Amino acid sequence: MSESDYAKDVLVSADWVEEHLDEFQSDDPEYRLVEVDVDTEAYDEAHAPGAIGFNWETQLQDQTQRDILTKDDFEDLMGSHGITDDSTVVLYGDNSNWFAAYTYWQFKYYGHDDVKLMDGGRDYWLDNDYPTTDDVPESSAVEYNASGPRESIRAYREDVENAIDRGLPLVDVRSPEEFSGEILAPPGLQETAQRGGHIPGAQNISWAAVTNDDGTFKSHGEIEELYAKEGIDGEGTTIAYCRIGERSSVAWFALHELLGYEDTINYDGSWTEWGNLVGAPVEKGEAD
Repeated sequence: MSESDYAKDVLVSADWVEEHLDEFQSDDPEYRLVEVDVDTEAYDEAHAPGAIGFNWETQLQDQTQRDILTKDDFEDLMGSHGITDDSTVVLYGDNSNWFAAYTYWQFKYYGHDDVKLMDGGRDYWLDNDYPTTDDVPESSAVEYNASGPRESIRAYREDVENAIDRGLPLVDVRSPEEFSGEILAPPGLQETAQRGGHIPGAQNISWAAVTNDDGTFKSHGEIEELYAKEGIDGEGTTIAYCRIGERSSVAWFALHELLGYEDTINYDGSWTEWGNLVGAPVEKGEAD
């Protein structure tokens, strides 16, 4: 779908999406386009024709448990929007695909193989004058049968504790100010942790380091070199984390999908969990 030297064919270009808009607007569930945002007001104003709109916070998260959807809830959400487990699903969204990457990871967690990201996300689509609409698609409900979960791509507290003990790579993709403990959350966003700082031994490699100014992903060679400079080369388990798991999904996508580092896992509990754990070790200060 896109010419690259990435390990997996998991990115499609905005041009490719535009060429397939008729399929995305069809009631046939073979192709489905999904925009994922943290705030769907922007979707309501304008989105790619045929794109389904998901609100990450209210539809793709259990806010009470601060967890991903259960398998049953994931199946219900997808099926009610005309998505089957055999659909080719293309995801895109705001903030250079933060929440789309998280949703991609969730699709993979529940065993959906044919899922892609649109390179550049929502801003790239708008900035380059691709067609938009405010029409909300109405797709016939279908049955979605999830498999998994594939726990091999998800990290839990005990995995992080093991990584600390064994000196395994931990990638903190937050801002330097969050990493140092100067602030608890990006400006304007909710503070979800009691303590600031980072997990001991973590490398601070921003999620944005893997993307270009226009939100598209850098080349395989550029991403590989970026991580190699910090000693991350796919050997041993690598854990990515951020504040709530969305920015770390971008790093997970770059490492696991684009570079093919299969033993990369996403700690979606991230700092919201770790920064609130009694007795969990925390380091403060800038990266070395």
